[in-house]
Amino acid sequence: TILLLKHQTHRSHFSLSQDRKPIVISSLHDPHFTIMTTKIDPQQQNIAAKTALTSRKRSRVLFSGNASAASQLIPPVDIAIHKASVARRVRLLYPVIPSTTSANGPEDEIERKNSSASSSLTSRVLNELKEDARKSLREGVTGSNNFNMKGGQVQGQIVIHREVDIQNLSQNTNSGINNTASNRVLALPGQKVAHINEDTTDGATAKTGQKPTAAVESDGILAKKSSTFTNVSVPKPKWHAPWHLSTVLSSHLGWVRSIAFDPTNDMFATGSADRTIKIFDFAKACVGAEDALKITLTGHVSPVRGLAFSPRHPYLFSAGEDKMVKCWDLETNQVVRHYHGHLSGVFELKLHPTLDLLVTGGRDAVARVWDMRTKNQVFCLSGHDNTVGAILTKNTDPQVITGSYDSTIKLWDLAAGKCMTTLTHHKKSVRALAQPSFENSFLSGAADTLKKWQGKEGRFMKNFSGHKAVINALCINDDGVAVSGADNGTMNFWDYQTGHCFQKTETVAQPGSLDAENGIFAAEFDLSGTRLITGEADKSIKIWKQNEEASELTHPVDMSAWRKKCLAEAKQRK
Repeated sequence: TILLLKHQTHRSHFSLSQDRKPIVISSLHDPHFTIMTTKIDPQQQNIAAKTALTSRKRSRVLFSGNASAASQLIPPVDIAIHKASVARRVRLLYPVIPSTTSANGPEDEIERKNSSASSSLTSRVLNELKEDARKSLREGVTGSNNFNMKGGQVQGQIVIHREVDIQNLSQNTNSGINNTASNRVLALPGQKVAHINEDTTDGATAKTGQKPTAAVESDGILAKKSSTFTNVSVPKPKWHAPWHLSTVLSSHLGWVRSIAFDPTNDMFATGSADRTIKIFDFAKACVGAEDALKITLTGHVSPVRGLAFSPRHPYLFSAGEDKMVKCWDLETNQVVRHYHGHLSGVFELKLHPTLDLLVTGGRDAVARVWDMRTKNQVFCLSGHDNTVGAILTKNTDPQVITGSYDSTIKLWDLAAGKCMTTLTHHKKSVRALAQPSFENSFLSGAADTLKKWQGKEGRFMKNFSGHKAVINALCINDDGVAVSGADNGTMNFWDYQTGHCFQKTETVAQPGSLDAENGIFAAEFDLSGTRLITGEADKSIKIWKQNEEASELTHPVDMSAWRKKCLAEAKQRK
């Protein structure tokens, strides 16, 4: 009987002969239509007939309600059918590599099938798997690294199943074969590959001249599917030089709560809890000159919490806990405008990058948008349930982003004065926001973690975990270095693209201060990104810079710890 069968993976094909007796034909992995010729065994015919007759009798007895009589009618067991069901369960429980055509041509393939025809179905499956594994091993040794499922090849790297195959691989390597993928070993899902540490094998490589191979921690060929999480991509972080303390300025008589840089990068201003604003010459301050202080502005009656230089006007804007927002003319060093409207202390102040708008937020749980010239309030962005402690402004939508002590972040449509999106991922108060100049994203800091967001829609991108403290300050430079400062004096330096923390340091309170007065309240990079200025609880202003003598050899990236952290976070997400 000639039957035309269509391949179905892990299934047996049942057909009927002319005399209506069932015939079982099991097909292996054949991706095409196959014409199979089968001789009907008389013994198989008798077993099939008895099985059908017994099944009909059993059905009639069960229908009559006599269960005891039905239990005596047990159909005969066909060994071939039993083996086929066992093979089907093996295929379902264990991954099977798709079979390929023989390397020596179709004649060897037919000979191989004929030689294994007398064995059981399970043995044939195992033999086929062995041959496929050896063939994949030979193909991987002789050439290409780009494996895919096209052409019957296995996607991935070399597949090694047994110690014999590893020995064959080492023999081929010693014989001078151009092995471009000898260090690529991939077991079946569930098998563990024992990766050899490159540091420990350098000596062995130098002595023998051979490249060590990895070992597979499995004795058999088939490995049961594992539920462990292994498919994790570990991004490679960019190397950054470590930062260290360069200069300490002691001028204020209270906590330094705000820092702002001039658009020309020639000077910077600091606001303090001593109700004063001090303007320093940046170049002189970096070297600790005594005449670094240029002028001190007085006018607030409470701590100064926000400062901003106008990029188009000779103005300095300040906000304080006295509910006042002031505009200072730097040519006359006098207040020229007041912006009245806040019902409580103002905690944050930002200028729009292209429009003459001023955005302030404070303890009254709203962000107010002011016209810089007319002093009129344009919008009152309400919706938060607690203090607005951080503000970002951009020239593209959303043009205003606010972070609040109610643990939410809101993205605002400035044209309509309405909220576009509310982000509720944080569990603690959001006290700091920062955005880079090289991409449309932003970073938020809270006591639970730091989070990176996509700038247009507010889509969550990444967690920067590891800084377990109340984050008061965030800043990012053009080199991709993000800095987070906390109220316990700790500072973490991050690679902004990958979230890798390449340095953890802690500020030291200056002599005469309490050990508890080492908190960081403000942090800003200068416009070149080479200096970092922090305002701290010990009433000092600290200037940090990179270590110019550091290199990738002296301060390498700790990839092992970074890889472990990525795997742990991936398991938590799963």
